[in-house]
Amino acid sequence: FSATKLKWILDNVEGARARAEAGDLLFGTVDTWLIWNLTGGKVHVTDYSNASRTMLFNIHTLDWDEKILARLEIPRSMLPEVRPSSAVYGYTAPDILGAELPIAGAAGDQQAALFGQTCFQSGMAKNTYGTGCFMLMHTGQKPVPSNNGLLTTIAWGIGGRVEYALEGSIFIAGAAVQWLRDELRIVKSAGETRELAEKVPDSNGVYVVPAFVGLGAPYWDMYARGAIVGLTRGARAEHIVRATLEAIAYQTRDVLEAMQQDAGLKLRLLKVDGGAAANDFLMQFQADILDVPVERPQTVETTALGAAYLAGLAAGFWSGQEDVAANWLLDRRFEPRMAAAERDKLYRGWRKAVERARAWAE
Repeated sequence: FSATKLKWILDNVEGARARAEAGDLLFGTVDTWLIWNLTGGKVHVTDYSNASRTMLFNIHTLDWDEKILARLEIPRSMLPEVRPSSAVYGYTAPDILGAELPIAGAAGDQQAALFGQTCFQSGMAKNTYGTGCFMLMHTGQKPVPSNNGLLTTIAWGIGGRVEYALEGSIFIAGAAVQWLRDELRIVKSAGETRELAEKVPDSNGVYVVPAFVGLGAPYWDMYARGAIVGLTRGARAEHIVRATLEAIAYQTRDVLEAMQQDAGLKLRLLKVDGGAAANDFLMQFQADILDVPVERPQTVETTALGAAYLAGLAAGFWSGQEDVAANWLLDRRFEPRMAAAERDKLYRGWRKAVERARAWAE
């Protein structure tokens, strides 16, 4: 959400406002900059999903918001044209790739992952496990406002139809595993965490709240800090490793509960991707704590795949979303197998642990 940064530049960088008003200074997101350079400065565009993340775009009217532009004193003339997420925007300059190739798709990274996971129907959701976690639920053709700390966003726009999603951002996921490796030195590689976690039947009452930089959705508590609670003399390294992996799944449940309340939709299946999705222990625990099946595709780099799908649709390589969906191939499905009483008990413990970590920093 770069609107306030743009205003700062216009107000504080000498000559910036004059250049913007003269048409010599333009604004855009990363996709805009890439397309501008690939076309040799001929095309100044973005797509609906990226425009919706600037704090300047009205996701209801699908146009730049005149009230916000006026309030921040940002000239509309410096903003890119907003186009569908799957469309031919222009062609690469011949001296860049040796030919004029069509540039045919653009999307925000998490929206691209949602598309790459073929979550084309309302109520379908994916979770990307990277340094943080980003969970998106497709909510249909009308934006769903959130009362639970989630982001209402445009998912994509294709063929004259714009679709929406709810997003929950978790700050620390895979980064907690890096902490185990680099700071605590309990493991030498991320792959060891599964083996250690499976050496013990449970976390022995230990909870790790990885609020190293505060807590993201749905708490949005910048004053929260990391905590390990429930330690006893019987706690071992294996319990801390297991509790760290479990924390990723607990945070995902926090987001999912907020999503289901906002959207009024019950999740039937969670599709997963990203580096940590390769951890079978984590994926099984995720299915258990959500009481929802988890499906991991054969291709977990779904962000790049989604961008390719969007471009391929515009270029005619795929005929439609049904054609794209046929490409999705299952690697493994994880079915919930935890008893409801155990699930509820564990999650109550997590919520208590989170409260201990909140409002810590001053």
